[in-house]
Amino acid sequence: MRKSILAALLITGMGWTGMRAQDSGTKAPETNCYLKWAQKFEDRGANDVEDGTYTDVIITFRNGSAANCYNGKAEVKNNIVLAMYIKLEDGSYEQVKRKWKYDVKDVTIQNGISKTLITIDDELINVLFIKKIKPKKKGYEKAPDPSDLN
Repeated sequence: MRKSILAALLITGMGWTGMRAQDSGTKAPETNCYLKWAQKFEDRGANDVEDGTYTDVIITFRNGSAANCYNGKAEVKNNIVLAMYIKLEDGSYEQVKRKWKYDVKDVTIQNGISKTLITIDDELINVLFIKKIKPKKKGYEKAPDPSDLN
């Protein structure tokens, strides 16, 4: 009887340890506002960004896996972001000014997202031209199942 109790405890313990090991590998991938928008741009693509001032952009600030996304404004000429501004709660704008890690020459735009700027504090900044995302593609209409016919 002692052996059967010991065997039962051993089997139960192994099962619990195995289940626990499986659970630790099922952590959901981390996501943030930047990753969600970047996926949308990747899925649909974006139209070219023409010269002008855009008051409907999102400016993202990232540190590690954390991200903050703010409404903003950007000035564009020849596919280059000349300046970016964060929209304040009163409707006014404040220019984004940082000390850059590398010499910033041309902040080009590709597929609706600006080139990533890196500050001396390793903060990553992008401008997202969300109104340039291409519309969702129309899905295919499914044919009826033969069992639905009379």
